[in-house]
Amino acid sequence: MIDDTIAAISTPPGEGGIGIVRISGPEAFAIGKQIFLFKRKREEIESHRLYYGHVVDPKDKTIIDEALISFMRAPHTYTKEDVVEVNCHGGIMPLAKTLEIILACGARLAEPGEFTKRAFLNGRLDLAQAEAVIQIIRAKTEAAMRLGVNQLSGGLSQKVKEIRQTLLSLLAHVEASIDFPEHQDVEEVAREEIASKTKECLAKIEALLATAHHGRILREGVRTVIVGKPNVGKSSLLNALLREQRAIVTNIPGTTRDVLEESINLGGIALTIADTAGIRNTEDEVEKIGVERSKQAIQNADLILFVIDISQAVSREEEEIWQAIAGRPCIVIANKIDLLPDPQTKLAFLAQKFQPKKIVAMSLLYAQGIAELEEAIKAEIFQGKVPAVESAMVTSTRHKDALHKAREALLDLSGAVEAGMAVDLLAIDLHTAVESLGQVTGESVSADLTREIFSNFCIGK
Repeated sequence: MIDDTIAAISTPPGEGGIGIVRISGPEAFAIGKQIFLFKRKREEIESHRLYYGHVVDPKDKTIIDEALISFMRAPHTYTKEDVVEVNCHGGIMPLAKTLEIILACGARLAEPGEFTKRAFLNGRLDLAQAEAVIQIIRAKTEAAMRLGVNQLSGGLSQKVKEIRQTLLSLLAHVEASIDFPEHQDVEEVAREEIASKTKECLAKIEALLATAHHGRILREGVRTVIVGKPNVGKSSLLNALLREQRAIVTNIPGTTRDVLEESINLGGIALTIADTAGIRNTEDEVEKIGVERSKQAIQNADLILFVIDISQAVSREEEEIWQAIAGRPCIVIANKIDLLPDPQTKLAFLAQKFQPKKIVAMSLLYAQGIAELEEAIKAEIFQGKVPAVESAMVTSTRHKDALHKAREALLDLSGAVEAGMAVDLLAIDLHTAVESLGQVTGESVSADLTREIFSNFCIGK
C-alpha cells in the first residue's frame, strides 16, 4: 500500500558514529513528533532542518538516545512524500529501539527497496534511474560509480524516451491512416515517415546496444576464473593478485575443493576472481563436487586464466581443460619458470601446442610476472584501455533484452514496409517496439517485474 507510512533503518548494521532511521508517508510528521523530545520547545517545525533533542518512548517518556531529527515536507523529498529521518548513535540497540517505537506508533516496516519504489511510483525517478541507485551502492570502482550516477541523472532514460516518443508519433500517424482509410495521402505519408523514422530509431538503438558489453563489465566487473589441474599454483595466483594470503596454499594436490571468489580493482576494472578446484579425475566425493563447480564457473566466465606448471610435461587433464575452454577469452599462465634453466624452449612448445592468444611466464613463488599478467588482462578485456564512461550506457541484462526486443520489432517493421504490407499490420510491430522501450524506463512494466526489481534492494533504501 502506497498510502500508509513505512519506516526502516537506512544505515548498515553494526557500530558507527551515526545511524539513521527513516520514516516516509502521510503520518511521518505525526510519528516523528511523538517519539522526539526537542531540546527547545518548537511552535512550528521548519522543513529540511535538523533539530537536536532526544528520542523517547511515547508511553512513558523514557529517553532512548540523544539524537538529531529532520522533518522534510513533500514533494521535495526522496520519495515525494513527507519524510522524517532520525540520526541516532550508530549502534545496534539505539537504532533497533528507535525503530521499535516508531512501528508501535503506527508505521510498518518497509519492504526491501520500498523507499526507492515509492520514488518511482510517485514519479520522482523512472525505473532505469531507480535501478541506478542500487548500482551506485554496489559500485566497486570509480568508473562503476560514475556509470551509476550518469544513469541516475537520466542519461540512458533520456535516450530511450526520445526513441520511444518518435515511435509513438509514428504510431499516431499509422492509427490515423487506419481510422481514415478513404484518405490515401494519409497512408502514403505514414509509409514514408515509417521507413525514414524506423531507420533513424534503429541506428540509435544499435548505438545503445553497442555499449552493453563495456557497460556491463564496468558495472559488474570481469568474471575471471582460474583453472588448471591440482598443485599448479592456482591459489598462489589468487593470493598474488589480491596481494594477501586469502587462499590456502600447500604442496598437497586437491587442497582447494570449492570455488573461492574475491574481488579486486585492476586499474579501474573490477575483477571477480574465482579460484577453482583442480580439474582431474578423482574418486573423492567432495573433490568431485568441487570439480563440477569448477566446470560450471568456466561456463559463466568472461575471462579464463589457465595455469600450467611449466616444469612438468603437459598432462591429459590439461589437454582436456584446453579443449573445454578453446575459443573463450583466455590467458595461459606458465608458472614455475624458476624451476627451468631455460624456460623459453618450453614456452615455445606451449605456444605451438595450444596456440593461445597470450602466454604469460610467471614464478609465483618469487612474485615474477604479476605486472605482465595484469597488463595482459587489461589488453584481453579492453584492448589495453579502460573505456570512458559515457552519458548513456546499457549496464544491465534487463535493459539489453528490452532494447533487443525493440530492435527486432523495428527490423520486422522495416521489412513489412518494404514488402508493402497493410498499414494496420505495421501497427503491431510499432506497438511491440514502444512497449519494449517502455520496459526500460517503466512506462510499460508489469507490477510483478517492478516487485522483483525492488526486492533486490536493501531494506531502508
